[in-house]
Amino acid sequence: MAILSSLRRRSAAISVAAVAGATAVGVCLAVSSASAGTLSGSLYRDPSSAVVRWVAANPGDSRTAVIRDKIASQPQARWFANFNPSTVQSEVSGFIGAANAAQQIPVLAVYEITNRDCGGASAGGAPDLNQYQTWVSNFSRGLGNQTVIIILETDSLALLTCLSSAEISARNAAISTATRTIKSGNPNAKVYLDGGHSTWNSAGETANRLRAAGVQYADGFFTNVSNYNSTSSEANFGRAVISALNGMGISGKRQVIDTSRNGGASGDWCGDDNTDRRIGQYPTTNTGDGNIDAYLWVKPPGEADGCRYTAGSFQPDLAFSLANGAPNPPTTTPPTTPPTTTTPPTTTPPTTTPPTTPPPNSSPPAGDGCYASFTVNQWAEGFTASVTVTAGKSDINGWNVTIQLPNGAVTSTWNAQVSGTSGTVGFVNMSYNGRVLGRQSTNFGFQGTGTGPSGVLADCVTR
Repeated sequence: MAILSSLRRRSAAISVAAVAGATAVGVCLAVSSASAGTLSGSLYRDPSSAVVRWVAANPGDSRTAVIRDKIASQPQARWFANFNPSTVQSEVSGFIGAANAAQQIPVLAVYEITNRDCGGASAGGAPDLNQYQTWVSNFSRGLGNQTVIIILETDSLALLTCLSSAEISARNAAISTATRTIKSGNPNAKVYLDGGHSTWNSAGETANRLRAAGVQYADGFFTNVSNYNSTSSEANFGRAVISALNGMGISGKRQVIDTSRNGGASGDWCGDDNTDRRIGQYPTTNTGDGNIDAYLWVKPPGEADGCRYTAGSFQPDLAFSLANGAPNPPTTTPPTTPPTTTTPPTTTPPTTTPPTTPPPNSSPPAGDGCYASFTVNQWAEGFTASVTVTAGKSDINGWNVTIQLPNGAVTSTWNAQVSGTSGTVGFVNMSYNGRVLGRQSTNFGFQGTGTGPSGVLADCVTR
């Protein structure tokens, strides 16, 4: 659960000279930047997030369609913020396993550092730094060996006002050790340290703090978590930080930006009472900027900051305010190939899987209504299914497809909202693909573990 945020995360004043310097460096470096960062692939949508659970529990709420289509449909970070050294490995392993099965990149936000938030609205964390390292070690054992994104300790470097110089040194050492522990547990983990945001500490000061905390062992830094600064401002700030790190002999570091609520007005950080905020760019690793690895929704939209509501609690009015009036998400496409697996040597030749054949589906209606057909791409550990929804002779303004999945479990969907994961699974249209003209079609898909639907009907009804 995200337990954010700090009263110190408000937009802090920095000198005009610092702003000017950051902007000038950003303009210079933008000319020579590459077209993409070091990450590629689709991000994982957590099917058990707070917003997904709320949507499932409130189908009749007037806010549900907007929240479902523009927030619940999107990948967001899973927060690990409870001090639970005995169970964290299994919790991480379960989350990572589901993301790996979906062939998607999970985002994990670690928020466990001792004396986090300087005792503010999100106070807590490990009792001491020795126990913190124990927790991190257990956390790292659950990370698997595929690509994961780790947002390591929001506020831990930008917010140091409550710590003595000795405590700051100890925290820096703890974060550096945590970074190396995570990298040792999973060499494919992408670890990013706290870079604050563009209206907090200067770029030079941020670079100094990152260096002290061991950014040389990490992949880069994150900015704008739980804040509203524009993506362009954060990108310019990030370029200035990267330039400062380069000047220290630390090269190759990149930025990730939290765009979960920076699509509207900026200003003071707390969003619990604001109605002029909007979700920003939808999460993606396709940033088009060689300095920026991803735009992420680190702070889940709709989760409170701790001003009006309890920090980290999901509030549908906040989510609706962020999503209402925002553009629809881009259409996503399913993965095209299953994950590569290595088959151990065997004394008998491996058997081949017969070609996929379309199973029987519901028949086209003679009059109004809709029908569905699907094809399945099956491999040893899982499957993807592509579903086509076709209208009868008349236009339809919404559809609901039911598919029987007795021997598999859905892990992700695209272009539909799912209800259930196995057995009888329902799929309903998003706001942007519910209207289908007569005799025309639209598509959605899903991915899962186990065996996909085969030889069973796909039942389509209008909504």
